[in-house]
Amino acid sequence: MTEKTLQKTNYGALSTLTTVFFFWGFVAASNTILIGLFKEKFDLLQWQSQLVEFAFYTAYFVGSLIYFLLSTFGKDPLQKYGSKKGLIGGLLISAVGALGFVPAAELSSFWLMLISLFTVGIGFSLLQIVANPYVIALGDTKTGAHRVSLAGGVNSIGTMLGPIIFNSLIFGKISGEETNSVTIVSVELPYIILTVCFVVLAFILSRAKLPNLNSASKEEVVTTKESKSVFKYPQLILGMIAIFVYVGVEVSIQSNLPSLMEQPDILGMKPEHTAQYISLYWGSLMIGRWLQSIGVFNISGKKKVLLQFIIAFVAFGVIIGSNWLMGTDVSNFYQYWPFVLLLILTLIVTRDKTGLSLIVFSLLGLIMMVCGMFTEGFTAVLFFVSGGLFCSIMWPCIFSLSIAGLGDQTTKGSSLLVMMIFGGAIIPPIQGYLGDEIGIHNSYWLPVVCFAYLAFFAWFVGKTLKKQGVDFE
Repeated sequence: MTEKTLQKTNYGALSTLTTVFFFWGFVAASNTILIGLFKEKFDLLQWQSQLVEFAFYTAYFVGSLIYFLLSTFGKDPLQKYGSKKGLIGGLLISAVGALGFVPAAELSSFWLMLISLFTVGIGFSLLQIVANPYVIALGDTKTGAHRVSLAGGVNSIGTMLGPIIFNSLIFGKISGEETNSVTIVSVELPYIILTVCFVVLAFILSRAKLPNLNSASKEEVVTTKESKSVFKYPQLILGMIAIFVYVGVEVSIQSNLPSLMEQPDILGMKPEHTAQYISLYWGSLMIGRWLQSIGVFNISGKKKVLLQFIIAFVAFGVIIGSNWLMGTDVSNFYQYWPFVLLLILTLIVTRDKTGLSLIVFSLLGLIMMVCGMFTEGFTAVLFFVSGGLFCSIMWPCIFSLSIAGLGDQTTKGSSLLVMMIFGGAIIPPIQGYLGDEIGIHNSYWLPVVCFAYLAFFAWFVGKTLKKQGVDFE
């Protein structure tokens, strides 16, 4: 695809791809509901319950590693079969994994459920490798981060709805039944529904008209012959660590949150009654991603500022309304508006500058975690939940900075970055172990360290790209 073609965004293809992003979010956020249920029914320690996240996010590492090895020592599978078939194949693999929950639940096997979740993640890893660079390539590369944020906004609708819908399907109303009246077999229904959705979406994509982004021009072929090793790019190496840390901290904050809220000095609330706060956390990512995606539409000045305020509070209203419709008390949610206002003001100040935005948001995430550890009760919960707001814009910023200047190595670089989603498998159990050893409240020092690295990454890679003469803003 030529530079001239890339100047105009392909909105038709972009809208089709966003459906894939929705299901990533829906399933990933719903894992938190499984953590509380499995901990209760299988009598697990906190770190053992985090094996749910370990199984799901390890699959991203394994799937991406397989793809990287195939593309390195053979022909790139996506160049051979096409991006469209890659998307369809990923969805069908995930459908097989979702269906695996039925026999696993009937046998009441924790390990079979982890294997099924791993299979779902394998399919998602293929989808991630295809979709992220695909979305960036569907328009001008300078607005690639905005398109990823737009797709991420749809992803966040899934993450916001996933916990409350899963919780309702398994337990009844969010504040309703007790876990002792629910059995492991209760997980069958949501995963049967997911299986059907994956198959239907695969069929829709098979009929959709998506452009082929794998054809290389003569100029690109020459570049391929002369290109250096993908591991020679410092932005990619540091970006791999950044993705590992970012996904890990994003997942870990909320996956350990139900255990935190169970503490008497916080809320004294049972994990099965905390789904609305998990929904608020993931909904916070939705707010930030909706705001950043405004950049796709080339709106500026006072109109953009006004639109940011409107969209932020509309998104906040969607979160409140969705939880209210699911039968939960949302009166506490209204106290969250100052955090939403802080997000808006931060985006206005950083002016969509990729490196600056990542530095500022990382430091604000760090500050929120520290404030959460030095407070108690609902105030502490609000600070920890606000971590979602400040994680919201990080994925497209990290991804764009990491693949900037890679040229024909972009696909390989993308597979390596997706591989580092493995952080979601490692950091939550580490925080869970810290929770068992030093207390779940003190375990949030780990996210503080993670946010500190992300601020360093943005600062250092920004300087590195300028030295390379790469235009990344």
